[in-house]
Amino acid sequence: MEALLLSTGLVALAEIGDKTQLLALLLAARFRKPWPIAWGILVATLANHALAGSVGLLVARWLTDDILRWVLGIGFLAMAVWMLIPDQLDAQPETQGRWGVFGTTCVLFFLAEMGDKTQLATVALAAQFNAWFPVVAGTTLGMMIANAPAVWLGDRMAHRLPVRAIHLGAAALLAVLGVWALWGW
Repeated sequence: MEALLLSTGLVALAEIGDKTQLLALLLAARFRKPWPIAWGILVATLANHALAGSVGLLVARWLTDDILRWVLGIGFLAMAVWMLIPDQLDAQPETQGRWGVFGTTCVLFFLAEMGDKTQLATVALAAQFNAWFPVVAGTTLGMMIANAPAVWLGDRMAHRLPVRAIHLGAAALLAVLGVWALWGW
């Protein structure tokens, strides 16, 4: 239960102002079809985080406890610093193309999550807890908690959130996890 709750909260906080949340806002403004966008986000996130959780379990099995502790500790601290750097969306979808809104959302979200801090957090959390299902379920739920409202409420909601304060809180949580891992707690 700890892995599920921590994964959900951490990713929900980390996702505020992230490039994938900006992508959700952009898709909502462009296509104005919230249901296929939300389903596309869910499917893409499940696929991406399932892969990341599997990598996390492999890392946990391949590395000795001491090396894993150092990798996780330094990784969480690096993600804490990365959290303080604002994200900007690199690419904008021009049209929905032949895949439709759902397919376009799936492809764009899956690609946008590659190498993203929430994907790396999924790898690290799966390795730390040595648990696939609760971590993947939690990180996916966290993504939906942050992105589904962005799809339905759009820009009005995003401008009212204290994004900087949320990023500072998420960075602090990641730093605590890093110190926790380094100390072997």
